[in-house]
Amino acid sequence: MSMFGAGLDKAVQGAFTRPIPKSAGAQMRYLVKQLKGTRPVAQMLRISQRTVERYVKDQIKKPRPDLAARLKAEVTKRWQPQIRAQAKQRAATTDGIVIDTRARIGYTAPIGSTDDARLRHLTVALPPQYAARLFQAQEQGANDQRLQEIAAEALKDVYFQDSGRRAGMLEEVRFTDIEYIEFDL
Repeated sequence: MSMFGAGLDKAVQGAFTRPIPKSAGAQMRYLVKQLKGTRPVAQMLRISQRTVERYVKDQIKKPRPDLAARLKAEVTKRWQPQIRAQAKQRAATTDGIVIDTRARIGYTAPIGSTDDARLRHLTVALPPQYAARLFQAQEQGANDQRLQEIAAEALKDVYFQDSGRRAGMLEEVRFTDIEYIEFDL
């Protein structure tokens, strides 16, 4: 998964009201219920249908590390869909989203001003419309590059131009060499 996509997912998971099931058997039972059968779960996890059935009956308790990671990721992706939707809705309409990043950030500006990209650590609260655009793009399957462009545009507007109060001639913000990026709702 992409850095931006994973960051957005992690921010939304902060809204969960209950933790995901802990045991492999409970996680497997949850997926079987969600996908309505053992065959689709087996195909998704790339294991046999018989193996899924044995986890469901608690005949196997400890999955291999790679299977445990896939199992947890699939459960997390589907966990508390209403809570997830409400968190995204709140971010997109009223609360906005906070972006915390350390990356090389520069911009295209008129001749005579310094536009050197430099490593910056920024924590910026973005207004709801940018949260809405990020989540919408993610749901439509946008790649990391597209999500990065939206985030760069948001930083240009909110951080560099102070929502139109300064640096009006700024043309484009470049957002590269990302060390880390986190989002918070």
